[in-house]
Amino acid sequence: MTLETGQVGDKPLLATLRGERRAVPPVWLMRQAGRYLPEYRALRAEKGGFLDLVTDSDAACEVTLQPVRRFGMDGAILFSDILIVPWAMGQKLWFEEGEGPRLAPKLVDSALDALQKAPERLLPVYETVRRVVDALPPRTTMLGFAGSPWTVATYMVAGQGSRDQSEVRRLAYRDRQAFAAIIEAIEAVTVEYLSKQIEAGAEAVQLFDSWSGSLAPAEFERWVIAPTARIVAALAARHPRTPVIGFPKGAGAKLAAYARETGIAAVGIDETIDPVWVNAALPAHLPVQGNLDPLALIAGGEAMTSAAGRIFTAFTDRPHVFNLGHGIPPDTPIAHVEQLLDFVRNR
Repeated sequence: MTLETGQVGDKPLLATLRGERRAVPPVWLMRQAGRYLPEYRALRAEKGGFLDLVTDSDAACEVTLQPVRRFGMDGAILFSDILIVPWAMGQKLWFEEGEGPRLAPKLVDSALDALQKAPERLLPVYETVRRVVDALPPRTTMLGFAGSPWTVATYMVAGQGSRDQSEVRRLAYRDRQAFAAIIEAIEAVTVEYLSKQIEAGAEAVQLFDSWSGSLAPAEFERWVIAPTARIVAALAARHPRTPVIGFPKGAGAKLAAYARETGIAAVGIDETIDPVWVNAALPAHLPVQGNLDPLALIAGGEAMTSAAGRIFTAFTDRPHVFNLGHGIPPDTPIAHVEQLLDFVRNR
């Protein structure tokens, strides 16, 4: 049988996302392909800008595979960026050295329907997925991803990231109809984008809602839970055997409603949430992913392993994918990643 019809073979990550509890949890790490790896830094220097790297399928495939080769990760996460979607929707995208991404025109003062769509900008991403799938070890799960509509909208409206997303939150309160149109447009592109990643070979996908923690509860329901539920339902209709991981960073106590109401197959949890509370608050048997503090990984040693041990204890009876609460910081020592993986696999 194929993966789509239910056969996962010896793929620990995919099996766990589908509800199987493993004595040794599968492990992958957010931003596992990135600047802490010397092989990544060398390729980035050769290729130039970040966007040039993402849109070069050969290079993006190589970056995706680097941590799998080095560490034997159970998942390979597509090397790309959540802002590829607004770029395909017609915004100009560039990255300021040391400052992060920029988008123009800002939707806070420009009409959504003025953007000239450019879906061809997504084609290299699908080719990257195909090339990675062809090169992966049989037991490794290919993970696609996209940004969730709220988080993507924060960048599209303000033109860049911000500490509290004040500009987009003001717009969402001031003009419900206009902001809903932005969210719905992002949703539509995201469904197609993730569906085509799956058609290219992604076996599971993750929705990153990096800025969901800035919203009041009613706004979280409106702009995080509802759009996520619609995306999950649309993908389930097309790809019923493909798990969707939802990662609403900063959700806090709102995580329980998110898990109940979105239909996600697994929930990613950040480092600020007590895993004991998570285990009690979430639906029984729902797979969870996380949630080691990335700074504990930087510290290494006993501080790291004791923190990881508490996570294992909390999720003893639940399907669990070991991961960080957010991405690997660029200054993470490789030796500490090796120590963590040894602890996860041989404790």
